[in-house]
Amino acid sequence: GSNVLRMSSGIQMKKKTAAQKSKICSPESQPKPSDKLNPKTIDPFRAYSQPPSAFSATYARGGIPCRLVHGSVNHKLHWECPPETVPFDPLLLTLAEGLRETKHPYTFVSKEGFKELLLVEGAAEKAIPLLPRLVPILKAALAHADDEVFGRGLDALVQLSAVVGPSLNDYLKLLLTNVS
Repeated sequence: GSNVLRMSSGIQMKKKTAAQKSKICSPESQPKPSDKLNPKTIDPFRAYSQPPSAFSATYARGGIPCRLVHGSVNHKLHWECPPETVPFDPLLLTLAEGLRETKHPYTFVSKEGFKELLLVEGAAEKAIPLLPRLVPILKAALAHADDEVFGRGLDALVQLSAVVGPSLNDYLKLLLTNVS
């Protein structure tokens, strides 16, 4: 018939129909709707080819006093102690380091933790002394090749600016070279 392919060696092969081809190709070419709703998480059984980052290692050993709470629609952070009582040094610096992460849940924990820590009462007094150490970390996030990391770094810079105000002015020249 017309769906039989004859090879020069004399072997006959059946041609695949369009339906058979689409069954083979569709899993790779079409992302599942659940991929968008359930971002990739860390696989605890995977052999790591690179050492864990400082942020992920700190998070894994419980050095960050908040955890991700999965909701049906939205995720949120649960603080083990009120954020007002947490020392900004080193936590704010560690969360800023985490802004460069590219894997869930680290991306969410670092972004939300940084934001929530800056919302506590008296955050300006606690954050201003850390600016000399915090600015290079934010600069590294702004220089990252990943657009999402850059966006998190920029959001963090805006949040920090709203909290510390003019105290950040001395560091703007250093930071804005990556934004322009």
